Amino acid sequence: MAVKDDKLLQAQPTSGPRHVAIIMDGNGRWAQARGRPRLFGHHAGARRVREIVSACPELGVDYLTIFAFSTENWKRTQTEVAGLMALFRRYIMKEMQEFVKENVRVRFIGDRLRLDKQLSILMDETETLTAHCTGINLTIALNYGGRDEVSRATKRLAQDVAAGRLDPENVDEETLPKYLDTCVLPDPDLVIRTSGEARISNFLLWQSAYSEYEFIDTLWPDFTRQVFSDLLSNYGSRDRRFGAATA
Repeated sequence: MAVKDDKLLQAQPTSGPRHVAIIMDGNGRWAQARGRPRLFGHHAGARRVREIVSACPELGVDYLTIFAFSTENWKRTQTEVAGLMALFRRYIMKEMQEFVKENVRVRFIGDRLRLDKQLSILMDETETLTAHCTGINLTIALNYGGRDEVSRATKRLAQDVAAGRLDPENVDEETLPKYLDTCVLPDPDLVIRTSGEARISNFLLWQSAYSEYEFIDTLWPDFTRQVFSDLLSNYGSRDRRFGAATA
């Protein structure tokens, strides 16, 4: 899956982001601009994921988190939602062995209760099959919403307090992350949103408190390895102070 590209290697930032999260937006508009149904764009977007995952090791990215389907996306037409669920099933089945070959560790975040049983089983199988992989960590947000994640985490935290497993006096800002879906992941250094929209759409609300953001006009199916590389280079030139003053 990975292809060496000297131009990309030369463009690799000297202090690039370890964890990049991407809001993959614009599939439907990309398809409609070509006179095709929205699902055509989603299929094109799925193919683009493969390219970006393969570019990560060359560009120094250890963790990639992609926003595939939000808790709000159920509001779309029944036809589009059904098509997306079928696409997710086919994508996972097709890529599962490829992930293992390329040493990609796959995780899923989000509420699985509303997803169909076959898809949930495939997600579990993929996580198990790639658990030994030590290369890039790919996290797929599926039926995910930041507020929903925090709500579910808070509920689990409250249950531990009620059961006496957690002293409420010891609860601080380091406690809640241990209950989030992303508890084993570092916070994203860089969040990218494609398609020209300048909002975060309920994605990684807690985790992205100090993330850098890039809002770009490129539609997701047109998001190439070179566009990705350029954004990583931009990140390397930023001064991240985390609230501290400059000298």
